[in-house]
Amino acid sequence: MTVLTIRRAEEGDAPLVLQLLRELAVFEKLDTPEFFRLTEAIVVRDLVGPAARVVVDLGYWGGEAAGICVWYRTYATFRAVPGIFLEDIFVRPEFRGLGIGRSFFVHLARVAAAEGADRIDWSVLDWNEKAIGFYRAMGAGPYEGWVNYRLRGAALAALAAEP
Repeated sequence: MTVLTIRRAEEGDAPLVLQLLRELAVFEKLDTPEFFRLTEAIVVRDLVGPAARVVVDLGYWGGEAAGICVWYRTYATFRAVPGIFLEDIFVRPEFRGLGIGRSFFVHLARVAAAEGADRIDWSVLDWNEKAIGFYRAMGAGPYEGWVNYRLRGAALAALAAEP
């Protein structure tokens, strides 16, 4: 019987983390130089090194790297409770349908419960109907009444330069 193992990524996993995130970028059609700037050095600095800004969990199916889950802790000030934001989740195509994606969510739900968090948030590309169906089947839905915004590039630089 094949078993899934989920473990925290370490510095030595940087090449694998980079490869899995590149595979996700290809899947999401975001593997252009404009969007995908990640390097192994950045992975070590920001994702798996001693000053990591996020948590990276790796999923192994029968000893083979099957997927990745990148997340970080958030806090809702009005509700006064912690939460989790799932930045990236990816299961390699050959491992899909084995429950690995759901297992990543079970893992995150257990972390959330242990830390008193009341939610896990994430975004999904509007064209990814298969993922949306998967999320809905778990009981998740869009956060009604809220629209995501992003400030970046020239607009971010201009705002930062204001006196």
